[in-house]
Amino acid sequence: METVQFFSVQIALIAVVLILHTYIGLHIIRRTLIFSDLVLDQLAAFGALAAIGLGIEYGTMQSYAASMTAVLFGAILLALIKPKHQAIPREATIGIMYALSLVACLLLADKIRGGDVYVTKTLTGSMLWVTWPLVCITAVTYILLLLFHYKFRLKFIRLAENPQGLSNEKLWDFLLFTTQGIITVLIVPIAGVLLAYAFLMIPAAIAAMFTKKWAGAVVIGWSVGFAACLAGLCSSYFFNMPYGPTLVLCLGLVFVCAAILRAVLNRKAFV
Repeated sequence: METVQFFSVQIALIAVVLILHTYIGLHIIRRTLIFSDLVLDQLAAFGALAAIGLGIEYGTMQSYAASMTAVLFGAILLALIKPKHQAIPREATIGIMYALSLVACLLLADKIRGGDVYVTKTLTGSMLWVTWPLVCITAVTYILLLLFHYKFRLKFIRLAENPQGLSNEKLWDFLLFTTQGIITVLIVPIAGVLLAYAFLMIPAAIAAMFTKKWAGAVVIGWSVGFAACLAGLCSSYFFNMPYGPTLVLCLGLVFVCAAILRAVLNRKAFV
């Protein structure tokens, strides 16, 4: 029964998380904002560490609120900071923001008793201890965000495909990054920074290799990502391997296989 309980909770959480992460990841990839998620992930971790420094227990509602505050600040910066000089790509400024947020986390952790332990927690998460109430809260939040994105899907798709034809571009940019920030705040304490980034980027990157259609890409990304995570989950459980890193490794291996398949298909198309 313990095994059934473990697998059912983990599978339910992964199935819910991958839908929205794949969709948001497609936006990030198609707009080449690759480091934006890492910026928000690190800011969420920084908010949690700052809360710990103020005596707030990690994983509580106050801790989530501190992370959300830091993430909203990051979403505003990501939406507003757009270098107009062609010699400085937007991704360069995002990379600088990531480096600064990472350094801020390390400096803050150095001043907190047991800070290195908390840094490890933010990197690796605690998915092994996921409960059904947490899955339900995550599912409800993700469903609400999916409904929001479905209602305004044309705005967000235009933001990715033709931002010049969109009025209030910075507002929709901010809303996209805020959505990304909300799922970051929810998933980082559970999955950790590394696995959260893998959830967002790898299934979307695989899907982007095979289709330009949004709905089709979400289906491909979710299906392949779910299969890879299921393989990682089983490997972790039966071979006693670290949970988060095993899932990241399985997702990465599937990405490599997808890249090889894409290259083979491209070669056949020219033969």
